[in-house]
Amino acid sequence: MATSVASQGDFSGPGLPSYRRHVSFWELHYWKSLQQISVSFLFFHSNSDGTNFREVQSRLSMEKKNSKIRQNRHKKDAGKKPGQKWKIIRWFLWACLFFIICGLAAAGGLYAGYRHYSEELPNISSLRHYRPPGITTVYSDDNIKIAEFFRERRIVMTLPDMPEKLIHAFIASEDARFFTHKGIDYLSILRAFFKNIEAGTVVQGGSTITQQVIKCFLLTSEKKYSRKIKEAILAYRIDKAFDKERILYLYLNQIYLGHGAHGVGAAAENYFGKSVQELNLAECAMLAGLPQAPSKYSPFTHFDKARKRQKYVLGRMLTEGYISQAEAEEAEKKTLEIRPRKNLYIEKVPFYTEHVRRHIEKRYGRKTLYEEGLSIYTAVSVEMQETAQREVDAGLRALDKRQGYRGILRHISPGETEAFSEELQKKLDRDGLRPGRITEGIVTRAGRKNKTLTIRMGNDRGTLTSKNMRWAGKKRYALKIGDVVEVRIKKRKKDGKLWELALEQPPKVQGALLCIELGTGHVKAMVGGRDFRKTQFNRAVQSRRQPGSAFKPIIYSAAIDKGYTPATEVMDNAMVYKKWKPKNYDRKFYGPTLLRKALAKSRNLAAIQLLDKIGVDYAVRYARKLGITSELHPDLSLALGSSGVSLLEMVKAYSVFANYGSLREPVFITRILDRDGNEIYRANPRSEKVIGADTAYITTSLLESVVKEGTGKAVKALDRPAAGKTGTTNNQHDAWFVGYTPQYVTGAWVGFDKERSLGRKETGGKAAIPIWLGFMKKVLEGKPALVFSAPADGIVFSQIDADTGLLPIPESRRVIYECFKDGTAPTTYTERPDAISDADAFFKSDL
Repeated sequence: MATSVASQGDFSGPGLPSYRRHVSFWELHYWKSLQQISVSFLFFHSNSDGTNFREVQSRLSMEKKNSKIRQNRHKKDAGKKPGQKWKIIRWFLWACLFFIICGLAAAGGLYAGYRHYSEELPNISSLRHYRPPGITTVYSDDNIKIAEFFRERRIVMTLPDMPEKLIHAFIASEDARFFTHKGIDYLSILRAFFKNIEAGTVVQGGSTITQQVIKCFLLTSEKKYSRKIKEAILAYRIDKAFDKERILYLYLNQIYLGHGAHGVGAAAENYFGKSVQELNLAECAMLAGLPQAPSKYSPFTHFDKARKRQKYVLGRMLTEGYISQAEAEEAEKKTLEIRPRKNLYIEKVPFYTEHVRRHIEKRYGRKTLYEEGLSIYTAVSVEMQETAQREVDAGLRALDKRQGYRGILRHISPGETEAFSEELQKKLDRDGLRPGRITEGIVTRAGRKNKTLTIRMGNDRGTLTSKNMRWAGKKRYALKIGDVVEVRIKKRKKDGKLWELALEQPPKVQGALLCIELGTGHVKAMVGGRDFRKTQFNRAVQSRRQPGSAFKPIIYSAAIDKGYTPATEVMDNAMVYKKWKPKNYDRKFYGPTLLRKALAKSRNLAAIQLLDKIGVDYAVRYARKLGITSELHPDLSLALGSSGVSLLEMVKAYSVFANYGSLREPVFITRILDRDGNEIYRANPRSEKVIGADTAYITTSLLESVVKEGTGKAVKALDRPAAGKTGTTNNQHDAWFVGYTPQYVTGAWVGFDKERSLGRKETGGKAAIPIWLGFMKKVLEGKPALVFSAPADGIVFSQIDADTGLLPIPESRRVIYECFKDGTAPTTYTERPDAISDADAFFKSDL
């Protein structure tokens, strides 16, 4: 057994340390033995006088006394546990060793994990060359933005281009310690942890702006621990590789802010309809509140929640010292005007831009169209396009009304009135009511014999009198309370409270219009249907319909190139071809008819006779020269326009006559720039001389007669020289008018998608000309009236008898001047004293 004694002595000797502690019995004997050995060693090495030995003897006697003292102390401490403090020290040492081993193991595991996840991490060098998918923008002829195509709507901006208050708003709300941490903010993570525990749900995140950049560019948003580990590693690397300004630039341009907007530039336009530089503090705070949950805090759909989030951002900016208390209060009280970004593609020139989109996708590919940020400049005039759309709609509505009122849109019960009106008001809030606008409304009150109806349109009301719905006939008397009808806003009544309304109905018939500028070949307007929102099918270029008599000028031009003249007689009489018995529109026969009159009056039988004489195959080849690419049936029905063609083809063919025999390819796109401003395409339209200028001029002259005295007489209201031709197919399935002035060539078509009659007497002159005329009147307003000048060579003018086409004799009742190709005029000609030889002078006097 070991006996414990308390040792309090201070033993110091050569090579021996001093100590002060409790020793055991065996340790005491050990030290005594050591002392004896030391004494012997000192004895043999002492001086001759024995001084050292005596000194040792003295120390030994002193140690004996100390030993007795220790034994006495041992007796006093006999009740204490032996080695208690030593055990504590040993346990402490073991614990330290354990934690050291665990730490080393953890460090090894972390290093192994770091090596494992590092091997799978994406390279951050891609962030050095930030080139996100761009927006392809389409512009009109005067550089007005008319459409955008993109996968991600983003407007890349540099930090100096962004207002300082916007940057501060994002930093304060998303990462207040952004400029001090190393990519990961452990304090924010800890704070968010306790906040979420306190709230019982996730109300705050610990991700830094750097981590959000990683999520946007390099990693997915999946909720896995492995992703968070990768994110932490990348955040540290990015913070070392890039300066804070670069990280902030990437973040503010890449972050998704809802409703298709990526980055602050696109979001400013999305929500406030303005550029980033124009944002005020309140708007900046609203945007800075969106990254956490763009759909949840959308100002469009959840404005109250967006306001609360805005208040939070302002509070964070105040706490971080970016704004003063007064600025925060002022911004919080400021009224925000949320302006949904208009869909230019739908609202501006949809049929035109859709045609451009298809062309770019086909030529350059889908990826280039939606990601490469092209700048596409087109030939379209927004003003002319809007005019065209209005006139097409007006013409179709007029035709639809001529066929009678089909009835109400639907009927709703009294209990549904409020819900219907609220939903309608949301639509009206976008643009508001104004004269000319067409909207739905519900009948809320009916006067005596239904002569006056009160119509509710959302929160507004108007009156519909009998005179403004007379076209509906007796059906107007059947309208009752609860009926939903379509009305046009006319004007405010004198009391200023009610609107004066007119009854409308949505047409089922469709129409198209296309206008090309002569000389350049630029397509200035193209309408492919009544409403692009309901159908994107472009009837101006994609549809193939029978042109009817509008095809006849091609046959007549081919005949003139074969030696016929405007004064040539053709027979208009009955005929039968292989069981086909064609007729004129009025079912009459006119016998011998001059070529000019036959075209002006659109005589079917004369056109068939003419085609038979010149040959069908020749006429088909001739049509190909003029730009007709659709399949043409090689039979005599071709003279009556039996083969389907597009409106674009017909307008292109007529442009050859107006361009004095030159065929120019229609130009939709004038030039294209890549995202760096380099020009990758410029229009250089091919111009090819396909027929002689003399033939083209004579054809134009013939088409002028159609307007002056033929089926196109309504065009005389244009009050300037014009040429053109109507077209009507069997049973009035299609109505056409293609015509031109010296400035523009325009074509209009009307018909149903599923072929059926437009109605009795709905010919090209009645259904299509009003659209063409309304458009051309507005387009040419303020422009000088030009004439179709004869070419310098190749055309001569000669007097003829208007009835026979021969040289006039004294007994001739009507003598006119006719144009001929040089060498085809009457061989014997006696010039009258007052004859005009100069072609321009002749036409001026004629006008």
